[in-house]
Amino acid sequence: MDWGMKNRLSQIIKPDGKCLFMPIDHGYFLGPTSKLEKPGETIKPLLPYSDALFVTRGVLRSCVPPDNSIPIILRVSGGTSVIGKDLANEGITTSIKEAIRLNASAVGLSVFIGSEYERQTLLNLSTLVNEAEEYGIPVMAVTAVGKELEKRDARYLSLCCRIAAELGAKVVKTYWCENFDKVVNSCPVPVVIAGGPKTETDMEVLEFVADGMQKGAIGVNLGRNIWQNAHPVPMIKAIRAIIHENASAKEANKIFEREKKKK
Repeated sequence: MDWGMKNRLSQIIKPDGKCLFMPIDHGYFLGPTSKLEKPGETIKPLLPYSDALFVTRGVLRSCVPPDNSIPIILRVSGGTSVIGKDLANEGITTSIKEAIRLNASAVGLSVFIGSEYERQTLLNLSTLVNEAEEYGIPVMAVTAVGKELEKRDARYLSLCCRIAAELGAKVVKTYWCENFDKVVNSCPVPVVIAGGPKTETDMEVLEFVADGMQKGAIGVNLGRNIWQNAHPVPMIKAIRAIIHENASAKEANKIFEREKKKK
């Protein structure tokens, strides 16, 4: 691995080998998501506790201050919306030249394995890796399932992650599931946990993050379960404790409750 690739990976994955990525790219298919109507205001108190920001070029340019930012993972796929026919029908929307212009530390795109557009999105990944490798930019593959959340089991996610790694992704973002160790152990590159829709309880998110970390994930890519929380800063502090301090879910919940009481 060349120096540039190693350097960029070290920007998003911290010296302890762990990471807390905060995605705010949801608007590329969901539009003005709840609590993300004004992304700049939402992320301002959360940036100090995030290791990298997963974001589209439009929101990056318009809402993220260039003089007080964190490493950027640039979302480079899209072309569909939540009201369209099929979320899986994505293409590459942003060039590597644009990623370099925006000083991105990594780029990310979705693959929809098992969908009608499986081949298309996997070839998108392959094309992106080919171009990104030329400039030493790591690619994060997102194992998306569209609206079909029932697909999130260990057998399916292991298949998705392994294929993404085989095609050259340096990091894979995937959902937590039962027997998550089977997913991680069969993937030869680092795995980060996706959040998906906001959980019903605060403890639920802390528990799946803690379980995923214990079973081999290097961190999370969590958005709605942080910034849609009624107490986003206490929640990101609690999650950060699980990732970087090896806190248990119960210990993290104590941090969450303690931080909520602070003015």
